[in-house]
Amino acid sequence: MITLSVAVIMAVLDATRSIAAEAIVWTPLGETWEAVSPSTLAGLESTIRQGLPPFVWDPVVTGLLGLPGFAVVLAIAVIFGFAGRRRTRVSNRFAAQ
Repeated sequence: MITLSVAVIMAVLDATRSIAAEAIVWTPLGETWEAVSPSTLAGLESTIRQGLPPFVWDPVVTGLLGLPGFAVVLAIAVIFGFAGRRRTRVSNRFAAQ
């Protein structure tokens, strides 16, 4: 629920900026993260650069950080939603009623 709320807030901010600019404005996730907590973004970068192969940071993570922030957070919210949903019982599915 929290990630979905953050995605909606980010979408509303982008919509407000788009109306003000009279053009579509999508704020990249990296720009938002840099504004909110630059130390954690720098920590993530140093951790990935030291512990993983170089191609993980440059095309993969920088590509994700360049995507619109609301879309990335919305995708995470959908994944959390599917992971946390309750499964339906299928027992007695073929039993006579």
